[in-house]
Amino acid sequence: MIPGAFALAICATVLASPAEAQIVLYVTGQPITAYDIEQRSKLVGLAGKPKSRKEVIDELIDDKVKILAAKRYNFEMSNADIDSAFSTMARNAGMTAEQFGKMLESRGVHPNTLKARLKADLTWNQIVRGRFGQQLTPSEKDIFEAEMKSDQKETGVEYTLHPITFVVPRGSSANVVEARRREAEALRQRFQSCSTGLPFARALREVVVRAPIRRNSADLSPALREILAKVDVGRVTPPEVTEGGVEVFALCDKKETNSDSPTKRKVRDEIFQKRFQSRADQYLKELRAQAMIEYKQ
Repeated sequence: MIPGAFALAICATVLASPAEAQIVLYVTGQPITAYDIEQRSKLVGLAGKPKSRKEVIDELIDDKVKILAAKRYNFEMSNADIDSAFSTMARNAGMTAEQFGKMLESRGVHPNTLKARLKADLTWNQIVRGRFGQQLTPSEKDIFEAEMKSDQKETGVEYTLHPITFVVPRGSSANVVEARRREAEALRQRFQSCSTGLPFARALREVVVRAPIRRNSADLSPALREILAKVDVGRVTPPEVTEGGVEVFALCDKKETNSDSPTKRKVRDEIFQKRFQSRADQYLKELRAQAMIEYKQ
C-alpha cells in the first residue's frame, strides 16, 4: 500500500495541468513554464495593454534576472513586504486584499501571479537603489537649476496642526457617526483661535486633542495643500471620517520656508526617477547579457 503522503504527491503530479508542467525555457537554471506565460499574459491584459507572447516572455526573463541579481547580494523581499504591497494595490482599487484576490481570480489570474511580479519589481528597486544610490541622488545645484526652469514655482509652507478626534466606537451605526460629524462641525464654527479653542475642545465629551504636528507643504498631497490654503490660522479644517472617528485639524501656525517646497520636491523626484530608470535599464541589460537563457521549445 502506498503511504498517504507519497500517494498525494503522485496524484498532484498526475493532476497538474499540461501548461503548468510544460517548461518553455530556463533562465540560469530557473524555469519559466507555459502556465507562467499564460498567467502573465492575462495579468498584462487586465491593464488594457495586451502584449505579444515574445514580449511577455521577455518580461518574465527580466523578472528572473532581477531575482537572481538579488540572490548575489543575499537579499530577498519578505512575504510580509509583498503582501503589504498587494494590500496597498487593493486599497487603491477600493477593495480589501481578499476582495482584490477574488477579482483577479474571476479574470483568470491567480493572486500569486501578481505577487510574483510585485516581488521582482520591489526587489529590483532595492537592488538598484542600494548599488547606485549615490549616483542617483541629485545635488542641490541640480535641483536649483531644474527649479528655475520650472513653469510652476510654489513656495514651501510649514504648518503647525493640532489633530482633534471625535471618538466613534468601532461598529457604530451611521447615525452615530453623523451625530459626531455634526458635533465636529459645530466646533469648527465656534473655533476662533487655538488659545481658546483647544481648551474648549479638550473639555468636550469623548474628544481627544493630540500633541501638535508640523508638516511641510512638500509632504502633503495637492488636495490637502488646497484644503489648508483655505483655512486661516486659528481655525479648523472640515470634518473627515477616519478609522478612529471624526477628525479635524486646528491650524495654529503657518510660515513660509526655504527648506523644501512642492516645486523643489517635484523636480528632485523627477531627476531621481530619470536617473534611476536610465541606470536600471542599463544594469538589467548587462545582467541579461550574462544570463544563460535556454529555450526547450
